[in-house]
Amino acid sequence: MIDTHCHLTFPDFAGRVDGVMASAAAAGVTGAITISTQSQDAQAGLMLAESHPAIWCAAGVHPLYSDQGPHDWAAIRRVASHDRCVAFGELGLDNHHGRPARDVQDRVLAHQLAFIESCIADGIDKPVIIHGRKAVDDLLPVLRSSTIPPDRYVFHCFTETPDHARMVLDFGAMISFTAVVTYKNAGEVAEAAKLVPGDRLMVETDAPFLSPEPVRGRRPCEPAYCRYTAQHLAKIRGVPFAEFHDQIDRNTERFFGIEVPTPEPGALQAVIP
Repeated sequence: MIDTHCHLTFPDFAGRVDGVMASAAAAGVTGAITISTQSQDAQAGLMLAESHPAIWCAAGVHPLYSDQGPHDWAAIRRVASHDRCVAFGELGLDNHHGRPARDVQDRVLAHQLAFIESCIADGIDKPVIIHGRKAVDDLLPVLRSSTIPPDRYVFHCFTETPDHARMVLDFGAMISFTAVVTYKNAGEVAEAAKLVPGDRLMVETDAPFLSPEPVRGRRPCEPAYCRYTAQHLAKIRGVPFAEFHDQIDRNTERFFGIEVPTPEPGALQAVIP
């Protein structure tokens, strides 16, 4: 499997990405997609992806950074056009933190969706990673008004209710889960994870945040820990782990258009560091 959403350009990983990726590979997590928060971050992510065969990147402006303009859309387009960039994002809305102001978030989201539509029209056709913390109800009408097909979206780090999961699934998007699904106080997230069809689900860390049980609280979270979350999801869904990780690999390959690297023999049985 690969970690479909992490932030390897964050200071937590400065000067140690090689070691982080080696630890991930030893745990059977054979790659990672590093996600951008703004244009400078997107360019740094591409530099990592160009220098590491097991890293890919995404290009976009995170809603929590929407007020940190001016945003260099030309730079984001250049990153998005590179073959090591496999998605736009992350973008969306955030109603949890109370900042930036929603009118700023709304304006940047509308501009970014129009920007992606123009990129797709010019042949830069990549899927879209959505951040929607406490904002599913607000996001879905906006996404429906876009010309981007629903099956090209993934709602990452899904922490909403089963009803919200059904709304996203009815819309037609993918859903990706982080370690939150392993937490004992996140029963609704676990229930949401149980109802997602096997071909609509992916797994991520959102590293350096959200270390899973049994290493909850360890900082930084690392791509290797994606395996803990995958194992937990397989267990609560009642699916053998080998079958589950084969399914999420197929989903990842289909959605992002990449080939998940094969783990070393014994990696999936190894003890996670």
